[in-house]
Amino acid sequence: MQRRKFLAGAISLAAIVSLTACGLTGGTAGAADNKTIKLIVTESAPTQEPTKIAQKILESQGWKVDVKYVTDIVQPNFAVANGEFDANYFQHAAYLEQFTTDKDLDVETAFYMYGSPAGVYSTKYKDIKELPAGAKIAIPVDPSNNGRALALLESAGLLKLAKGKSLIHLSQDDIIENPKNFSFVEVDQQSLSKTLPDVDAGFLFIRLGAEIGLKPSDALLFEKEEDALPFINLVAAKPGFAETEKGKALEAAYHSDEVKEWFKGYLGGALPTPWDRDPAADLKAWNI
Repeated sequence: MQRRKFLAGAISLAAIVSLTACGLTGGTAGAADNKTIKLIVTESAPTQEPTKIAQKILESQGWKVDVKYVTDIVQPNFAVANGEFDANYFQHAAYLEQFTTDKDLDVETAFYMYGSPAGVYSTKYKDIKELPAGAKIAIPVDPSNNGRALALLESAGLLKLAKGKSLIHLSQDDIIENPKNFSFVEVDQQSLSKTLPDVDAGFLFIRLGAEIGLKPSDALLFEKEEDALPFINLVAAKPGFAETEKGKALEAAYHSDEVKEWFKGYLGGALPTPWDRDPAADLKAWNI
């Protein structure tokens, strides 16, 4: 719990600094023009490229679309909560739920975009059983992803975790048996692929693995579809936005045939697009 309290404080401070430094404080989204949609999006292919496609579609329909591209995963939820942006696109459902609960923000899933399964990879070993005693394993520092790596290691019989917690709430505090004395290096999720050569193994999202030439088949361990359910990436906004004219237009553009074709061609179609799923129903199923 101490790590999470420290992380929460660090994120709060980082958010203030980031928002101020990037000029993302003050103002409200679309205040002067109801035909303007303001988005804050991270600079990664599966968020940036579909956004560019959606922007063209919306602008052809008479909308004005302002997009702010950023590199961190802290400021976008604050920027939407304070009304400066209509929506953001960078996170999965578990991260959104954890972050908004910790920070008491009124931001929710507007609609799903793509699934993001993950696995444990290594540049040094070909089989999970080869990991030596005392191996260093890189895992995400943020609470919503932290337990995913641990759960995968437990599935392989390498750890034992306390029972009774949802996957998205597991952390190192829940390790009750670690027979090979693995040590865990917690790093920002966007740095996991850069860290991999310096550790014995690391937890990577499928996209980050692909960026350094690793395929799902290269993983020592890989998530099952049901385990990856809370980690569907999404567009988030204030409650009720999805039912507005803006929200419906934005969803239609992001869920267009053009965007679907882009995902089919990205990483060989490795990222699923579960657009027919109900985020509200899924949220209840995670037992948060």
